[in-house]
Amino acid sequence: MKALLWFAALLAWQVQAQAQPHAQRIIALSPHLVEQLYSIGAGDRLVAATEHADYPAAAKQLPRVGNYMQLNVEQILLLKPDLVLAWTDGNPPGDISRLRALGLNLVESNPRQLQDIAAELRLLGQLTGHQAQAEQQASLFEQQLSALKQRYQRQSKVRVFYELWADPLSTVANQAWPQQQLALCGAENPFASATGDYPTVGLEQVLVSQPQLIIQPDSEQEKRSLFDWSRWTELPAVKYQQFSKPDSDLLHRTTTRMLQGVERLCQDIDKARSFYQKLAQ
Repeated sequence: MKALLWFAALLAWQVQAQAQPHAQRIIALSPHLVEQLYSIGAGDRLVAATEHADYPAAAKQLPRVGNYMQLNVEQILLLKPDLVLAWTDGNPPGDISRLRALGLNLVESNPRQLQDIAAELRLLGQLTGHQAQAEQQASLFEQQLSALKQRYQRQSKVRVFYELWADPLSTVANQAWPQQQLALCGAENPFASATGDYPTVGLEQVLVSQPQLIIQPDSEQEKRSLFDWSRWTELPAVKYQQFSKPDSDLLHRTTTRMLQGVERLCQDIDKARSFYQKLAQ
C-alpha cells in the first residue's frame, strides 16, 4: 500500500512539474532535498533550508527556516518561494498543512525504497528545468545500485546487529533504510521482522541473537554515544572484534551519496564474512 501511495504521489508530482514553470525560488525542508538539488545543478535556486542541511558546503550558508520539530511559517512566507519542497515523514504535519492552506506551491517528498532516490532526482529535474543533469545522476545511481546488488546480495549471510541508538538500545527492521541496505549487502538481521521499522530491543535479545558483526553507524559531524560491548565477550562479534562504524551521514540520508556509505557497509560485512569462513576451515 505504501508503495502504491508513493507511486501515486510521484505521478501527481510529475503532472504538477509539467503544468507549472520551472521554480526559481525554492525552500527545501530537509537536508536530503537540499543535497539532491545541488547534485543536479539547481542549488542556486535555493533561498532557504532547515537545520542540518550541511552538504555541500554552500548549503551551510542558506538561511534556516526551522527543523524537524517546528517550521518558521512566517519566515517562509517572507522569502516568497515559488516552490516549497517538504519531507512527509520529517516535517511537522501541522506546519505543512498550514503552508498548503496559505496557498504555497508545496510538493512533498517521501522516498520509501532505495530506487526511489533515482525517481526523485528525475522529478526534481522537471521542477527546476535541470532534466539532463538529473537524468545523468539518476542513471548513474541506478547503475551503481545494480552493481552493488549483483556483487553482494547472493553472498552467504552474516548475522549482524545494527545499533541505531545506544540509549534506549534500538535497531532497524522491515522497510527501514538501513534494513534495505543490510539486505543488499547480504547480511542477516535477526530483528528484521520486529514491530516497526526502528524497534527498541533489550540487551538480552541481542545476546540471544549472537551477532557475528556489530554495526555502529556514526558521524564526524554529529558524534553520538555508542554502546560499550566490551564486557559481552560471549558474543562472536565481541570475541573476535568484528565491528563496523560506517558514516551515518551517508547511510541515513536519501541522496546519491548514500551508495558511498552502502559500499563501505557491504565491504565491512564482506570482511566479516571472509573472517568467519577462514575461521571455519
